[in-house]
Amino acid sequence: MSYSKCSIRKMLPKNYLRKHVAHDINVATANFKTLVPRMDKFVYNDGTSKDLMSLSGTLPVKFNDMTYNIPVCLWLEDSYPQTPPLCYVRPTQEMMIIRGNYTSSNGEVELPYLEEWKSGECNLVSLLQVMQVVFGECPPVCMQPHSEPEHASCK
Repeated sequence: MSYSKCSIRKMLPKNYLRKHVAHDINVATANFKTLVPRMDKFVYNDGTSKDLMSLSGTLPVKFNDMTYNIPVCLWLEDSYPQTPPLCYVRPTQEMMIIRGNYTSSNGEVELPYLEEWKSGECNLVSLLQVMQVVFGECPPVCMQPHSEPEHASCK
């Protein structure tokens, strides 16, 4: 589903740069159709929470010639685009996070692209493309190991 700039702008509180943020989200959802914008509550590490715009869904990633859908959530603070999105891998119940060079144990995505974020040069589409490349080299999730059901022994 694609979202119009107007419908996205209506979701955004007035403290956001609504025109710019709506444009970036519109372009991102046009390029990555599995991502959905919505206002939601984000909880910071210190326990405080805030309503933020998020883009969540799956990001198609090629790994070993197969395409996998990595569940992600990008949070845009009201300081976006001056500050980068807060990016997380959000595994399903069947998945577990693989801590690596670009993913912490809580699923936070840590990329040089985010650390070197420059307003006006960086955007959501290029961030998502960088995530696809990096996750294709080093996937941030894997399937949970299945434990074998215990069989009743015969006596």
